[in-house]
Amino acid sequence: MTDFRDRLDTHLDRWVNKTIRDIGAYSVPDSTGMVKLDAMENPFVWPETMQKAWSELMADAHVNRYPHPDAPEVKDSIRRLFNVPDDIDILLGNGSDELIQLIALVVNGSGRKIMAPEPSFVMYEMVAKFLGMTYVGMPLNRDFDLDLEATLRAIEVEDPAVIFLAQPNNPTGNLWGDEKLRRILERANGLVVIDEAYTAFTDADYLAWLDEFPNLLIMRTFSKVGLAGLRLGMLFGHPAWIEQINKLRLPYNINALTQLTAVFAMDHYPVLMNQTQELVRQRQQLSQSLAAFQSLTVYPSQANFILVRTAEGQAVDIHQKLKDAGILVKKLHGGHPSLHDCLRINVSSSDENALLIAALQQIL
Repeated sequence: MTDFRDRLDTHLDRWVNKTIRDIGAYSVPDSTGMVKLDAMENPFVWPETMQKAWSELMADAHVNRYPHPDAPEVKDSIRRLFNVPDDIDILLGNGSDELIQLIALVVNGSGRKIMAPEPSFVMYEMVAKFLGMTYVGMPLNRDFDLDLEATLRAIEVEDPAVIFLAQPNNPTGNLWGDEKLRRILERANGLVVIDEAYTAFTDADYLAWLDEFPNLLIMRTFSKVGLAGLRLGMLFGHPAWIEQINKLRLPYNINALTQLTAVFAMDHYPVLMNQTQELVRQRQQLSQSLAAFQSLTVYPSQANFILVRTAEGQAVDIHQKLKDAGILVKKLHGGHPSLHDCLRINVSSSDENALLIAALQQIL
């Protein structure tokens, strides 16, 4: 067995890219039996009548054939739902993660760079590493806002092939502001992707900007409004961009059951939006409840999560004690220097939020 393992390691060392060997896989903790407040999911299930109608739809689905390769019914529903102009094209991905990778692939080349605020969504940097691209982080200030002039200088010096801007930002929950976004779009030579994963929880909406900036793409997802299990991301842009990116999309990436469910969910979208508005109301209440703890610093959020900073050296202990109490939140401490002592907490139902506050009262 030792000889076999030695030979196996020799093969791995020779053929697996060193960059891949040196990084860790994206880790998702086991949440079985836990109050799950770590992944920005919608905690609400569908009404019983809606679940029954969906079950009947699934009962008539046939999975012996490949799905439609372009999911036209899904795209038509998206156009109607978001009022997407006819001159804007849509590309669907198996979650936003696939779209991020496709965008990076289409602009990849010798010396090409990906830029994003830091801290932000980890997949921007991970995809850069996967593809051997240079990742350039734009440090945020103490309030997790962009230093516009420093950012513009960095764009001038680094000349990134693509800039990813989560709006609102994950994990900080704040918006960048229209003026900063415009200045970045005007300065950038490469693509700028506004990632609107959390747009349902704010009034920020930049689809109309696609007619103004030829280097802009808009990315959205259904994951945060109650369809995380579908893994369905959307990319909006000029047809010339979408045509090139689509060449790299693997065939049949949106399965038949996802296509049927997505159209069904959009036909019942008022239900999802009512749930989303309830989370916005809960966000305000939860922020106030968290702010009542003197040892916690609570940052304003326009998303469905709240970033908090604990007292010095307490984040790890609080995270573990919450876990021991059956509540899972995201420990950001150790992930980035500016997130020292930080936790990210999903906004959930009033009952689950109350469980969190009760547990914190015992811990703090």
